Amino acid sequence: MRKSLLTAKTAKLIDQEAGRRFGISTLVLMENAGAAVARYALETCQDRKRIACFCGKGNNGGDGFVAARHMLAKGAKPDVYLAGKFSQVEREAKTNLDILRALDCQVREIDQDSLSSIAIEKYSLIIDALLGVGLSGPVRGIYQELIVLINSADAAVLAVDIPSGLDATTGNILGACVKADITVTFVARKLGMVTHEGLAHCGRVIITDLGLPL
Repeated sequence: MRKSLLTAKTAKLIDQEAGRRFGISTLVLMENAGAAVARYALETCQDRKRIACFCGKGNNGGDGFVAARHMLAKGAKPDVYLAGKFSQVEREAKTNLDILRALDCQVREIDQDSLSSIAIEKYSLIIDALLGVGLSGPVRGIYQELIVLINSADAAVLAVDIPSGLDATTGNILGACVKADITVTFVARKLGMVTHEGLAHCGRVIITDLGLPL
């Protein structure tokens, strides 16, 4: 499995097959992914009050919400930021966002107007859960600005599945890309991680399973 390289299309098909053939829901996959991210995040950062988790509105963000919950359960106090509004988060990601908020974890909505209020310098670890392998077009708006902010930080950066802004198949940068120190990727490496700009942006790649074989 660890020698396999997945394209964005193949990675999506694996998720679909997990549900169709084995009845493993996206919620279960998201739970396993987020738990793995939390485990490596806490191994990486000793100061559990200086962790930021930047989440997008899709499934990558959902993984980030799960990771934040698991870190809370271990006594950490992550600051969680959403690139957008709560009302824009849907499906499984919304389920995990709602759980996180029910636990009284403060999740801040971020847009261009509030971006400057983020004290990025105070963090020792930043978790990038903005954009996943499904990205196909150029990064724009608040996502682009958050990527620039993350890259400006003097902190370790852990990317969830793939650095935001990296094409999972070609390894091209789609407008802007997080430069990660660690990438916790699921099931297998993505082809874009070892192609073109991928090697320079993924850092150390950790492969973790999601509870199903490749």
